[in-house]
Amino acid sequence: MMTDEAAKPFDLNMHVARLLMNEPFFAAISRRVDKRPMAGIPTAGVRINPVTAQFEMVYNPEFFQGLTDKQKAGVLKHEFYHLVFAHVTDRKPEGVNARRWNIAADLAINSHLRGELPDGCCMPGEGPFADLPIARSAEWYLANLPEQQEGEGGEGEGEGQPGEGQPGEGQGEGQPGQGGGFPDGVFDDHEGWDDVPQEVKDIAKERIKDHIKKAAEEASKANSWGSVSGECRKDILAKLAPKVDWKKVLRYFIKTSQKANKRSTVRRINKRYPYQHPGKSVNRQAKIAISIDQSGSVDDGMLQAFFAELNKLATLAEFTVIPFDSDVATDNIYVWKRGETRPWERVRYGGTDFNPPTDYVNERSFDGHIVLTDLCAPKPKRSKCQRMWMTTKYYAERPYFQTNEKIIAIDTK
Repeated sequence: MMTDEAAKPFDLNMHVARLLMNEPFFAAISRRVDKRPMAGIPTAGVRINPVTAQFEMVYNPEFFQGLTDKQKAGVLKHEFYHLVFAHVTDRKPEGVNARRWNIAADLAINSHLRGELPDGCCMPGEGPFADLPIARSAEWYLANLPEQQEGEGGEGEGEGQPGEGQPGEGQGEGQPGQGGGFPDGVFDDHEGWDDVPQEVKDIAKERIKDHIKKAAEEASKANSWGSVSGECRKDILAKLAPKVDWKKVLRYFIKTSQKANKRSTVRRINKRYPYQHPGKSVNRQAKIAISIDQSGSVDDGMLQAFFAELNKLATLAEFTVIPFDSDVATDNIYVWKRGETRPWERVRYGGTDFNPPTDYVNERSFDGHIVLTDLCAPKPKRSKCQRMWMTTKYYAERPYFQTNEKIIAIDTK
């Protein structure tokens, strides 16, 4: 005999806190997403409300009622990953079949949820996707999906709709649809993602950034991100970091390093004592040291990008270029004159020690010191002038030592 509890429609709101008890990050996201039952969809989905620009999760109560607790939590995390990865707020690539994009988006997410989802999900390394590796972006999966076979549907937005062979209706993962090829649909509902006006999406995009930031802060404060992997966590934090134009930072560094060199001249009238004392002529000129790490771990792309910008910066000031690895290459030091254009070059391939170039700069009257490096060496001694570090995004996120000095990631593409 069916109990009263079993006869009641499944109310997801009554169970979310329990299901996400060990997931501080997703629990924080969940509190900021409305959840509404909807019998008209087969499984579940997230979307933007076109009127309020708020995020909603809609779900079929019967679908959820038939899942284990682990699967329920997995579906919740799957839907929230769609928000975190901006699948809902960014439009699918132009000219791309909606079905293929939806499958690619699910493959990117489900790599993080192996063993946590109901049958019927698209999983890298399994079923028709057996040849695809895990942990790639949606864009990567889109570019590497098997070609659709003749007769396969998918131009519409109704992925996950009920029908014969629907994975969400109990058919095994990888069951072919009409004409063969991919499964009949992703197990959740992506309908309406591209139907929201762009101005509403823009509002929602800023809103989800704020939600993710607060969720990340809560997870960090709790010292637990639950099942969010280390690599995924880095991606999330990287998206939250403000974008820095490293070229502008370099220019600003040079300008703030400039010192005023004053000299007397009778050609300029003294404002305090006109025609009684000579005036002062101010010539602002920065003397900048550029220490370039020539160790083998600093790749050529990094050197090329930096030299390309130095050619532009030579219009602002002259530089003393100091190649180094475990020591300063004194025979290769040169002054890069203002207005000159120079090709990039490599003169050494040894290890890395930041103290020799620091000593070289400290012993001379430089106004600023810029170090191009991979940061893979112990922290150097103090610099007598302001110092800035330039490296790639990868090394900026993984510095070998901690410093209060500015570290800027350059674009090596």
